[in-house]
Amino acid sequence: MSEKEELLDEVETFFQPKRSSDLNYFLYLLLSLIFVAMFAFPKIYITEQIYFKSRDIAKLKVEYDTLKEENKLISASVESIKFKNQILDTLF
Repeated sequence: MSEKEELLDEVETFFQPKRSSDLNYFLYLLLSLIFVAMFAFPKIYITEQIYFKSRDIAKLKVEYDTLKEENKLISASVESIKFKNQILDTLF
């Protein structure tokens, strides 16, 4: 009869596992969360910093391109004014 009881006990433990809500389980869970957070938060921080730097770089690139075009227009205007002055100086 003891073999039957042992078998029934094993079957009960299989179908109804122990609740592991004791202090060791809680500490294991807490340490696991801390371990995951140690790797997740620096990655999030670095990714965020890269995003903000790339956004600033893109903004500066647009300003640089705008200034280059403006410089071309101003250079063309200066050349036009120089040409007019040279022609007007030779006429008078």
